[in-house]
Amino acid sequence: MSLQVLELRGCELPRGFFDQSLPSSPAGPQERAEATSSVGAQQKGRDQKGKKHSSPSGISIERLVLNNVPSFTDQHLQSLTSWERLSRLELRDTFRVTANGLRSCAAKDGVCGVEGLFRLKFLEIGITGRQGYQLQMASLGLGAGWLGLEELSLGGKEVGPGLLCASRLKDLKCLCLWACTLSEMQIVRSCRMLRGLRRLEFLDVIFQPRQCPPVVEGEGGSEEEQDGEEAVGGDNSNDENKLDVNDPIPSLRRSLAVLLPCCTLVFTNCSVQINAD
Repeated sequence: MSLQVLELRGCELPRGFFDQSLPSSPAGPQERAEATSSVGAQQKGRDQKGKKHSSPSGISIERLVLNNVPSFTDQHLQSLTSWERLSRLELRDTFRVTANGLRSCAAKDGVCGVEGLFRLKFLEIGITGRQGYQLQMASLGLGAGWLGLEELSLGGKEVGPGLLCASRLKDLKCLCLWACTLSEMQIVRSCRMLRGLRRLEFLDVIFQPRQCPPVVEGEGGSEEEQDGEEAVGGDNSNDENKLDVNDPIPSLRRSLAVLLPCCTLVFTNCSVQINAD
């Protein structure tokens, strides 16, 4: 039975930790002759092109989780492109991964077919940990697109940059945003370009509601109008003050229902920021 899930937490990695070294045997005279001939070169090219569509071989890991591994770099990320079974990658507090590193590994059409992490269906990027590291904003690398990526999870300081690029992910169906503070307007603007979403999840998110314009003295209407509004809304005041954990910000749900009518919304452990006047 082969290993399918690998999770690394709070550890140091050597430079070639994820390199895949395939066994090789000395080539015989006939093989050397074929490799140097034009016919052999053409056959090799066809084999390389067909490799992308053949059954995966080599490392059998399908899910890789890296949690607080500061030594994980773009070079390590590039090594994962040889893992042909890798379909789920979770990067949490991997401070040295850059936007360029992520962009170079994104699945894209190349000369010999699809290149990069072409089997990846789920990607998570989140920075919530220690101070002292330069913020790389690795999720900006998603701006080049990513073929076949269906699920994206963004956390902490990667949420803002990632939302700017999410519209370039044409196959995206599920989006999870966690451990961050978001304004209602920021979410609505981002979701206007994500019409293919089928699930949008908020986890440990602090929402900033839309700010009402200040009322200037003399422009707030008559006292009778204000009394009338209070009378209409008086019975509901207590209900509005109670936070519904399944629907912490109803106005956002209503806006998203119009933009994404086929999308399921999930709120988990979220809250609304109340600004004291």
